[in-house]
Amino acid sequence: MIFITAAAFLPGCSSGEMELVLSDSQSGQVYATYPVENGDTYAVEFVHSVNKSPVRDVFEIRDGEIWNTQCIYYGFGAGVEEELAEGEVLSFGENGEMIISNIEKKMDNLIIVVGTISDHTLYIGEETVSLRDLCGRSSKVLFTCQQG
Repeated sequence: MIFITAAAFLPGCSSGEMELVLSDSQSGQVYATYPVENGDTYAVEFVHSVNKSPVRDVFEIRDGEIWNTQCIYYGFGAGVEEELAEGEVLSFGENGEMIISNIEKKMDNLIIVVGTISDHTLYIGEETVSLRDLCGRSSKVLFTCQQG
């Protein structure tokens, strides 16, 4: 289960030089690009509006496609997964986090609506990026994998 705002499906990208592209889902304006390779991961974190604790969704690039593979959260609340899907595994981290792994959900295109009260943060490679600073509050940010 994904805990961010919305997802839509379109073709991913093929092998070779690839980029993770963040763009405005309506105008197509490109906010940023990040080089990626098969096996690379990135995460998007936000503070859950009900339980006020962090939620981090982890994505992996596989054969030029985006897959949601893991979710890390610290408290239950509306919109937070309470039952595991077949094959998913729940474990607990040393700081009290609940970690759902083996999610295995293909996300060819992913739209994240940037928070108005709390930020959404992208973790990719060594970078930590405020999506609010990059794209603006309430922006509908489309994540796609494209040929570089």
